[in-house]
Amino acid sequence: MLPPRLQEILDDLAFFTDRSDRIEALISLSEQFRPIPPELAERPYDEAKRVPGCESEAFAWAFRQPDGTYRLEFDVLSRQGLSAMALGYALKTGLDGEKAEAILAVPETLINDLFGASLSMGKTMGLMNTLRLIQTQVRHAEAAANV
Repeated sequence: MLPPRLQEILDDLAFFTDRSDRIEALISLSEQFRPIPPELAERPYDEAKRVPGCESEAFAWAFRQPDGTYRLEFDVLSRQGLSAMALGYALKTGLDGEKAEAILAVPETLINDLFGASLSMGKTMGLMNTLRLIQTQVRHAEAAANV
């Protein structure tokens, strides 16, 4: 089961059964994307935060908060990276403030659920790697917190 805010985004997108309407809805999500604030990370970004295989030069951060929840942040250097921006917005909106268990339980099928099956293999892999990178950072932060 997905966290409620992430499920709400999927439910909203489910109303768009026509491909062009769904694309417009995803573009709308991308327009709401805001990059990581400069007080949290400055360019050039740490290469460890670069999403592997992402054509849009995306970066992702998972910050563990003192209460054990996470703050997620993203940046997409390519202004044409609408899919990466839409995913960044969905993950930030849907997972910000969640605990590790909820973030780690998000399945990779989320990418197809959000974007449909019409994306290229390369784009799908880049988007999946965004989720994987966030989950890897959460695992590392949890291991460090439990030492």
